[in-house]
Amino acid sequence: MKHIARKRFGQHFLTDRLIIDSIVEAIAPQPGQPMVEIGPGLAALTQPLVERLGHLTVIELDRDLARQLRGHPRLTVVESDVLRVDFRQLAGTMQPAGTEAAKLRVVGNLPYNISTPILFHLLDAVDVIEDQHFMLQKEVIDRMVATPATGDYGRLSVMLQWRYAMDNVLFVPPQSFDPPPRVDSAIVRMVPHAEPAQLDVNLLSELVRVAFSQRRKLLRHTLGKWLEQKAFAGQFDVQRRAEEVPVAEYLALAQQLAALPAAPVAL
Repeated sequence: MKHIARKRFGQHFLTDRLIIDSIVEAIAPQPGQPMVEIGPGLAALTQPLVERLGHLTVIELDRDLARQLRGHPRLTVVESDVLRVDFRQLAGTMQPAGTEAAKLRVVGNLPYNISTPILFHLLDAVDVIEDQHFMLQKEVIDRMVATPATGDYGRLSVMLQWRYAMDNVLFVPPQSFDPPPRVDSAIVRMVPHAEPAQLDVNLLSELVRVAFSQRRKLLRHTLGKWLEQKAFAGQFDVQRRAEEVPVAEYLALAQQLAALPAAPVAL
């Protein structure tokens, strides 16, 4: 029975064999590596991956697809919304008893309507992840890998580049899917930095959100006022627009703010 793509799940099934082979080559799976695939769908990518790995864990929300996948002898199927999956706990369950924990490799064709929440969900478990290869809307990947002083550079660029080295590795046209999406797609490789800047992620998130809240204005109108409220007396040039500030400067500012003494509590 043919599975009909469900719009509410953002389903677009990859069918182009050349593209599939190119994705597998980019991922380069090795026997025995613990790997998790998000949204396996009709198993177009799943099958060549499991042939190279020996075993694969998949996360599938669609119960009909999950039921079909359970018939595969070398798959562990987690039927769940990926945003509810604890990847740190999952990593622990995938290690044989008495062996040294290996980090997860995570791959998948992410639902485009919730791709950004998934990326931030995985950011919480980045310390147990070796690398990530995702199919995403090309426009989103352009923002992820963007450099300062470009129109694509923004909050997503800063938050993810703090923690990952990222590359746009493969363009995927709409006709590679059934049904074809209305947008171009691409594959991104995300490798966690070995020694990322140590900082308060919530503080960085707030800082960057304020900075990019009015992109066309100089930072003195947005971030400058916010820094004044924080009683920040350090050096930071607010006579620039948010997109002109390199990632490293945002990280350094977040670290300086975290080091400020706590404001006294009014009695």
